[in-house]
Amino acid sequence: MLRLNRLATFGRPLRPADVAALGPTAAQDVQRLLALCPAHRATALFGLPALAQHLRVGEVYVKDESTRLGLGSFKALGGTYAMLRLVLEHATERLNRPVLPREIENAEVREVAREMTVCCATDGNHGRAVAAAARFLGCSAVTFLHASVSPKRASAIEQRGATIVRVKGAYQDAVEAAAREAEQQGWTLVSDTSWSGYERIPRLVAQGYTAMIREAVTDLPSAPTHVFVQAGVGGLAAAVAGHLSLAYAGEKPLIVVVEASRAACLYESVLAGRPVAVTSGEPTIMAMLDCQEPSLVAWQVLERAAEAFMVVEEEDAIEAMRVLARPLGRDPAIVAGESGGVGLAGLLRANGRPELREELGLNERSSVLLINTEGAIDPDSYAQLVGAAPADVLRDTGARACVTLRR
Repeated sequence: MLRLNRLATFGRPLRPADVAALGPTAAQDVQRLLALCPAHRATALFGLPALAQHLRVGEVYVKDESTRLGLGSFKALGGTYAMLRLVLEHATERLNRPVLPREIENAEVREVAREMTVCCATDGNHGRAVAAAARFLGCSAVTFLHASVSPKRASAIEQRGATIVRVKGAYQDAVEAAAREAEQQGWTLVSDTSWSGYERIPRLVAQGYTAMIREAVTDLPSAPTHVFVQAGVGGLAAAVAGHLSLAYAGEKPLIVVVEASRAACLYESVLAGRPVAVTSGEPTIMAMLDCQEPSLVAWQVLERAAEAFMVVEEEDAIEAMRVLARPLGRDPAIVAGESGGVGLAGLLRANGRPELREELGLNERSSVLLINTEGAIDPDSYAQLVGAAPADVLRDTGARACVTLRR
């Protein structure tokens, strides 16, 4: 259930390309470019002191991405940032002159953008981000969805102007279908997973996530000692581990990567000592983590920068959703989707086992950072699992003494 990273590469410096993409300077560049989007705002960082006391740790903080860019997920950062970069680069090439970020809505740049068709495969959140960014920039978007993506998630992507293509099989099948069609049609593939020969754009997507980590670093009163971060193909986890390695240097927190047991490709890769694919079986309710093969770009960071990998079960994810929805004391309520609270699920599972608590060094002085990666993207599913609608969960939050550090 818990695997410490004993790979020969662990502890070695990050590769130069990852230092350039994930460090503090790169994160500042991401923030400046995202400021071009009218909906861009920093998200809240909540302190949960009552939960920390209950878990016998010093502090618990949750970076809440449920409001990010109005799209309900951290994925909005990666898809939007990559799309902005790609349109600027394409316009620079087509117009034969440097195109500055402030020109992104100029008529001649939008004319170039209208020539572009972008595509991606998704479990839901990344596709919604790419579709929304494409609409903002004037591009066309095509999104490939595998069999178990819910109709509500598909509808949310369609509502943002993307054409939906359904693919039989699992997430990896949709990834392969999108890559094939992009090559045949001359489309731009904006994938959040990578493989040999296709690394630059997924690295841009991961770079987009560093804006979130930089916000958290800015707001935290001191460096966290532990970060529990969920993973599908590993892009978010890699951005977190890489950025914190560079931002905190000698004070780097211990990174625990948390996966669904039904899709634990990173955990199995650590066991094998190399990237491996896992067999697609029964889908997990943690739909955003239902990935069978690591992203190569993410793996190259995590093998060097993440100390521990663990898996959680379906009931763990549901428990985390309910803990955040029904907070202790005067902690704020947080609406987390099925994948959103998985970092907390890992913390709860590890904290409940004395041997794991000791192995990870969790104690009364620990400061734990978690990320709520998505809100209630599928409100009906959320209500069924939590026992209350998202609006009902948040109704009393205003009366609570919310320890909100973000202004």
